[in-house]
Amino acid sequence: MEAPHDSPAAETAPDPAGPPAPGPAAPDPAGTTAPGPAAPAAPGGTGEPAGAVPEAVSVTLTVTSPEQMQELGRRLARVLAPGDLVMLTGELGAGKTTLTRGLGEGLGVRGAVTSPTFVIARVHPSLTGGPALVHVDAYRLGGGLDEMEDLDLDVSLPESVVVVEWGDGKVEELSEDRLRVLIDRATGDTDDERREVTLVGIGARWAGLRAELA
Repeated sequence: MEAPHDSPAAETAPDPAGPPAPGPAAPDPAGTTAPGPAAPAAPGGTGEPAGAVPEAVSVTLTVTSPEQMQELGRRLARVLAPGDLVMLTGELGAGKTTLTRGLGEGLGVRGAVTSPTFVIARVHPSLTGGPALVHVDAYRLGGGLDEMEDLDLDVSLPESVVVVEWGDGKVEELSEDRLRVLIDRATGDTDDERREVTLVGIGARWAGLRAELA
């Protein structure tokens, strides 16, 4: 279960173990009926005009236990790469930290993954030569992206997998491509462990989200 957000903000605390050391192509004018300048294609060869917002790709899954939530994290870890931004949304106790714990296991990082509530951000270096896991609790990041950059994390964000809880409206500028994970749980006084998890891939990076999770 995630820790409540009623404690004072603290400094960023890296894991105690310490970390280890194009030019776009113009569209084909064939078939056009009127001359005129063609809109530049978006980077990556998508053929979309520059500035176009790629459609989001979504996948909804049902998990019925904390163990399944952790396993979902391990599955997601297999498709994550350096520079990926994962944004977790869900009320207290929804399973955000449990999912992140599975991500950490799948990525093979050092240190137990716990809620970063008391330290804002925690860095988990890789034990396998892969990307580090940067686990952020953005609940108190009133300054959004600027405050994230001021945390002075001992790691390169473009070379890490960044997982942010409570980051909606605060850290989207870290990456145009991002994976949003929305966790819905039964409300009220209930012991129901069932969760509906909706994965929303935004940007060209996540165009193949469904196939990657198959």
